[in-house]
Amino acid sequence: MKVKILQWHAVASWTWDAQDETCGICRMAFDGCCPDCKFPGDECPIIWGACNHAFHLHCILKWVNSQTSTALCPMCRREWQFKG
Repeated sequence: MKVKILQWHAVASWTWDAQDETCGICRMAFDGCCPDCKFPGDECPIIWGACNHAFHLHCILKWVNSQTSTALCPMCRREWQFKG
């Protein structure tokens, strides 16, 4: 017996591979976007630090730029370095 496929509809979902479900700075879900963005996606990616904490790109950039001296991770207070 042979089966002929006439139509095929694929369904997929994605999630960020972060330890938390929300940004530690703005507390918005990673599946969404930061308060500065209107739509989730490439304009609002997640950025990881060397300490493995993740934040929206816009949130961590604002945080780093607002620090008067060495920028620290908002979660663990280690010196902030972008994960390479």
